[in-house]
Amino acid sequence: MSHPKREADLDVLIVGAGFAGMYMLYRARKLGLKGRVFERGDGVGGTWYWNRYPGARCDVESMQYSMQFDPDLEQEWEWTERYAPQPEILDYANHIADRYELRSDIRLSCPVRAAHFDEKAALWRVTVGDGNGSGETLTARFVVMATGCLSQPNKPGVEGMDDFRGPIYHTGEWPKEGVDFTGQRVGVVGTGSSAIQAIPIIAEQAGHLTVFQRTPNYAVPAHNGPIDPEMVEQVKANYREIREKAKTMPAGIAFDLRDVSAFEADDAERRRQFQSRWDYGGLTFLGCFNDLLLDEEANRFAADFVREKIREIVHDPATAEMLCPDNIIGCKRLCVDTGYYRTFNRDNVSLVDIAETPVERLTATGLRVDGRDYAFDAIVFATGFDAMTGALLNIDIRGRGGERLRDKWDGGPRNYLGLSMHGFPNLFTVTGPGSPSVLTNMLPSIEQHVEWIADCIGHMDANGRDLIEAEPEAEDSWVDHVNEVSGLSLRSTCSSWYVGANVPGKPRVFMPYIGGFPAYAEKIRDVVANGYEGFRLSTAD
Repeated sequence: MSHPKREADLDVLIVGAGFAGMYMLYRARKLGLKGRVFERGDGVGGTWYWNRYPGARCDVESMQYSMQFDPDLEQEWEWTERYAPQPEILDYANHIADRYELRSDIRLSCPVRAAHFDEKAALWRVTVGDGNGSGETLTARFVVMATGCLSQPNKPGVEGMDDFRGPIYHTGEWPKEGVDFTGQRVGVVGTGSSAIQAIPIIAEQAGHLTVFQRTPNYAVPAHNGPIDPEMVEQVKANYREIREKAKTMPAGIAFDLRDVSAFEADDAERRRQFQSRWDYGGLTFLGCFNDLLLDEEANRFAADFVREKIREIVHDPATAEMLCPDNIIGCKRLCVDTGYYRTFNRDNVSLVDIAETPVERLTATGLRVDGRDYAFDAIVFATGFDAMTGALLNIDIRGRGGERLRDKWDGGPRNYLGLSMHGFPNLFTVTGPGSPSVLTNMLPSIEQHVEWIADCIGHMDANGRDLIEAEPEAEDSWVDHVNEVSGLSLRSTCSSWYVGANVPGKPRVFMPYIGGFPAYAEKIRDVVANGYEGFRLSTAD
């Protein structure tokens, strides 16, 4: 049998043209491999291509939410805001596509429908195209799923979706041309991160905005604004040191994480620390003390502080209480907001609790809750994503013996290191479930995974190996470890998209690896140092 490398159309077939897919293409080219990216959208950018809703922006500060593989890129790119807005991040993605001349190997408006492993040829057969007869099947030695963690919208299964006569929008599939809600009666269903960003903007336009809330979320202020030129100069002069410090932090973000228990401080000191973080803004709020996500009583100190802030900001006591969460702060991803709570002081904004009485159905003129009809000109569903697994399971992926990934993951995602799965040789996932992923600064985590995959392929080619596959024992051991460490943190104690709770019927499993970026980085380095421990490398002949 001839070597599979000579038979394949592509060495590396990459699914998704976000930062992960583009960087994977860049690294494949550096290895002298023939790579190509297939993207269902008509532009690059991934998450930042799809999420165009009003107010969309990153919750990691711009100077750190950036690629670090090329020092020249770090120095030349100029951010305009402390927290970059979606259009600017999309511009950054397009700049990367152009700067590294990637577009010639990116096929846009070309979704991947199926990826089946051909055991006889030891290749992947991948079907791409629009599904209307114009698709094609390509062969590839390796397939890299750079499909993103928050890229498959979670569409609500509400009765009567076809009955409503006005437009229906989803924050994860916002029209490119934008939406003008001026003077309209608008209903927004959901109060997660995307809603918290969008609601203040929509409220400024709408004649009246009604927000339907199932579960209130904690939010801390962003204090966003134009980026400080002196800070930019300082960061650029010390980028390498800052990046290295970030790699030692659990979330892969360089900030002051105080190694002090909340119980070592009295009430006044705790308040001073919380207020200081509140005034600074952003995700660093949970860095006040080292046990806020480990001890319920310590966590309550932080939660009480934020609830107190909500009651101070929101004038109507009943509305304020509705907006106060009663669960662990940080067990859902902490939201970073701009004027969210203040929005509920506006005369044209109403809040409706649907925790006990969910939306019954859509009607021709609006929607019905608890027997009451609400009339709207437009409805927005801010119901988030089928996170971590949704985009992968949306593709017909089949491994050895025709095993479907959907069947393998029927009880929750099973893989090794969030990178590879037993029974699916030469298939890699970038920042998949079982890796730190969404609990970290995504761009460094993407780079870490892409570099590991590229180095792995380079190692195989240099050593005459054609196939790599996770050993079943290693996969089982890693899944057990991911589940075990999730129980050490309060993050696993509430219903969130981290456990798939927002998608009906989805297995309740804590999907990301909660052990932190440094511990994970050490693990995947050790795997390589020990001869790709937990993997079986073989030849196809």
